[in-house]
Amino acid sequence: MPVDLTNERPLAWDSAKLDADTKKMLDHLQPNILKAHVRDHLSVLFVRFNDVAAGRRYLRRIADTKMKSARRHLEEVRDFAATGHRGTPYVGIGISKAGYRDLGHSVEDLRRFGDQAFRDGMKRRVAEVLDPPVAEWDNCYQREIHAVILIGDAEREPVEALREELLNDLPPGARLLGEETGQGMHNPAGDGIEHFGYVDGRSQPLFLKDEVDKEPKEHWNPAFPLSNVLVADPLAADPARHFGSYFVFRKLEQNVRAFKEIEQELADNLGLADADRARAGAMLVGRFKDGTPVTLKSEAAGGTVVNDFAFDADEGSKCPFSGHIRKTNPRSHSREVIMARRGQTYGRRDDDAWDDSPPETRPSGEVGLLFMAFNSSLQSQFEFTQQSWANNPDFEVSETGHDPVIGQGDRDIKVTYPKVWGKPGMSPPQTQVAQTVTMKGGEYFFMPSLAYLRAL
Repeated sequence: MPVDLTNERPLAWDSAKLDADTKKMLDHLQPNILKAHVRDHLSVLFVRFNDVAAGRRYLRRIADTKMKSARRHLEEVRDFAATGHRGTPYVGIGISKAGYRDLGHSVEDLRRFGDQAFRDGMKRRVAEVLDPPVAEWDNCYQREIHAVILIGDAEREPVEALREELLNDLPPGARLLGEETGQGMHNPAGDGIEHFGYVDGRSQPLFLKDEVDKEPKEHWNPAFPLSNVLVADPLAADPARHFGSYFVFRKLEQNVRAFKEIEQELADNLGLADADRARAGAMLVGRFKDGTPVTLKSEAAGGTVVNDFAFDADEGSKCPFSGHIRKTNPRSHSREVIMARRGQTYGRRDDDAWDDSPPETRPSGEVGLLFMAFNSSLQSQFEFTQQSWANNPDFEVSETGHDPVIGQGDRDIKVTYPKVWGKPGMSPPQTQVAQTVTMKGGEYFFMPSLAYLRAL
């Protein structure tokens, strides 16, 4: 029978009892959707086709010779754990609405995609999420992108070799409009971090039984149904068994110097001294730099990055309602909104992002996050998160302010912070922190099934 995407039980993908339809789904699903693929080194290529037949042949060739299925990816992860043998690089393909059109699909075909945001494209959705005007985006993203090709691996060399091969194989008339290069950053404990220096990517929806089984579940259930990320591929041969995912890509530039100055200024304004000063940044992000949730501890605890927690018992005296991780995952409600994030940092820097160097030694631009996420609905997940949570100054309670990390829009109200962790008493109203993350462009794509790509 067709795969039930709404099943709350995590997928036991390696079970001998796995039904034939689920196996077929995994055999035709792109990797990196249900489980993050290693991509410490990442190349992102944005392509435009000017010849329908040549564009179809090019994508089909990549799918036939360079792409593996989700099931093959999971088998490689299992084999690596058992033998240490590394798997093959990740190659993913996303197609925009304009790309489907210029690959020969009709208007009627495009109507079969149920997500209005995808059918509009990111440029026409600026007002919905308060993005900068398109004229201010990087040049590549101002243009009409047909496809994105992602190449990722733990090592640089396989990525560079595949990138070169795919670029050399571009058909006549096709153009590389632009590219981005991502490279993972880690703190001394080996945890992935972003450019502000905070552990990133720890709290993700999990879909596979072997991943869910490893997680504590006393306060937070990490298991999510496949319906959070998968939808039927409307243009594949068998949409009941061939699935894809809506994919959002955004280039987010981080002004690290300004953010570090904001941390210091907030600590001064709240009268925080010595080791307690680190709580200023933790209240903005929702975690200390080492990943300790500020709703659980008043200081960094070290050790394993905790994800088994909720905000239910915290009325804002520990983690403000505006804290980034609270804004983007309230935990006690709206689980259907949560996306599978697969971002990667970009940009070179000479300092160590995780240390306590003074703000003046930090970069003010040219570094940031390549934000990527899989959704079953761009409108109900990504855009809702940005519009109704991150940009909403009245999130959960009135006058909480914007998300200090990714919030966009005029900061025309003042906000308060807890003066002492976990105790009543708030600071005098303060001007909200300035925006230090700038969206530089992006696009909405659909990551189709391998069945679709191999039939082009």
